[in-house]
Amino acid sequence: MTAVPENGRLHVLKAVEDGWTAFTKAPWQFILFTLLVGILSAIFQLLANVFNLWFESSVQTLLTIVGVIGSVIINLWGVIGMVRGSWTALEGRKPEFSHFSRWDSSAAGRLFVRSIALNIVFLLILAICVGVAFGLGKVNEALIWIPGIITLILFIYLSVNQLFLPYVALMERQAPFETIQRGRDVVDPSWWWVVLLLIVDAVIIVIGTLLCGVGLLAAAPIVACITTAAYRQLFGTTDHTSLLGGESSTSL
Repeated sequence: MTAVPENGRLHVLKAVEDGWTAFTKAPWQFILFTLLVGILSAIFQLLANVFNLWFESSVQTLLTIVGVIGSVIINLWGVIGMVRGSWTALEGRKPEFSHFSRWDSSAAGRLFVRSIALNIVFLLILAICVGVAFGLGKVNEALIWIPGIITLILFIYLSVNQLFLPYVALMERQAPFETIQRGRDVVDPSWWWVVLLLIVDAVIIVIGTLLCGVGLLAAAPIVACITTAAYRQLFGTTDHTSLLGGESSTSL
């Protein structure tokens, strides 16, 4: 459904159109999976932050660990399921609930490791910023704003060109830091168009939130479908890891 532009530029309107069409192929499956992920995430969040207040310290620690691990697993499962479901719909097929719910440990491992790698990059930038700001602060306190502003710009820049990191992690065979570089190489020529895509996604989420919050059950998967369509425009439509077939690589 989504062709790769010859000029490598992201066509936001095309992504929105394709994303909406994909969502309408199986709206109830998308909504049900979003609801299920939300409920399970809430349960593990309660375990980590609320229920443990009622128990002794040893039980509190156990509940916190279970809650954190459970939240991570549910998040990975939700991302994988939504990518697989939206990708299937964009291929012109109606996704079944099994497309969303099937667990893929190899895909989860790839996504987790690449996410950690990106967080390491952010932490390194922050550490360098703090070090430089500390040194400049000894010269003149007003100078500490310079590394702060530069760091903010870098964070925004990376946040935009790493929007598709989950897709690269799940659909391509790249090493962790190569995945980050892959995002920069492909997204940078269309960086401002990806910013526009993020604005469109944000507007959809806000509208869903204003509809008594219930609209988020539709808004979230619609945004996922639009983002998947945008990824297919920029990175291509090949599933290099057989994510759709459940035969993804075992390497991290």
